[in-house]
Amino acid sequence: MSKLIRAAAVASLAALAAACTPEETAEHPAEAPARLGTFTSDTAGFDTHSFYYDTGREVVVFDAQFTGAHARSAIAQIRGETQSPITYVVITHPNPDKFNGASEFQKIGAKVVASRATASAIGAVHAYKKPYFIGVGMFTEETYPPQATVDVTFEGAYDLPLEAGAVALRELDHAGVTTTQTVAIIPSAGALVVGDLVHHRAHAWLEGGLRDGQPSPDLASWRAALDELLEFDGLTVHGGRGAAAPVRAAVEEQKAYLTGMEALVERYVASLGERKSELAGPEAPSHHKKLAELASAEFPDHELAYLIEYGVYGLANAVANR
Repeated sequence: MSKLIRAAAVASLAALAAACTPEETAEHPAEAPARLGTFTSDTAGFDTHSFYYDTGREVVVFDAQFTGAHARSAIAQIRGETQSPITYVVITHPNPDKFNGASEFQKIGAKVVASRATASAIGAVHAYKKPYFIGVGMFTEETYPPQATVDVTFEGAYDLPLEAGAVALRELDHAGVTTTQTVAIIPSAGALVVGDLVHHRAHAWLEGGLRDGQPSPDLASWRAALDELLEFDGLTVHGGRGAAAPVRAAVEEQKAYLTGMEALVERYVASLGERKSELAGPEAPSHHKKLAELASAEFPDHELAYLIEYGVYGLANAVANR
């Protein structure tokens, strides 16, 4: 999407949000004001945020959680806070903690929405991840979540057809944490929901997007995707993990983190010398643990260092193979 289109989108959405504020009628009595809420899983669900926007008449959820149980917990929390039905769940990018719980939302009548690129990537990611999680004993063949299906796809841009309020979905031009990235603009909440593109003050998942069956991190593209968010300056970024932050602060700090982590991994791989082949062998977990320790020391104000231990293998292998 061009800069001009994005700038116009923010302005037009603000006007649309004001025009679509719920009004009291005989058919629709006055509802509670629109609000943005957050459900956060436990560590077994990778401390994943699912945001939900209650317009006063319906609820839009952003990202479906890692398991059916986590999705059901999110649904229970939402139902405990509002009588508005959940009508849509948006998948921001193709990672299991974003799409595995989708079927639970479909069971209660919600439609799953994703970009066509994200929907196309789900099958390969599901096939790649399922054997790993079964292999480490987290699931059995029977208990692993079913492959997610998407009800509504779009390319480029899509405005959700809501009874009230406004949510605009936009595909970014550059890939981020995976191969494709959607962001959601919620003018009435002043919010920009970006999935794992931003982990503000939290460590990031550095596995990379799946390309030709292999994780392929592209931090240059990730940084370029972050720069695209500057078109929405003035909103608050809500990322898949970590804290909320103003757009500019979120972008600057996330880019600095990615640059710092890339340099840290490069130094570590260089220090291994001929032993760098261990990063692809049985010794790899010990190296990943060491990288997590180094990352914690490098970024002492960041939480969730375990994400480095389990996700840095993609970046470490990419650096070792350069």
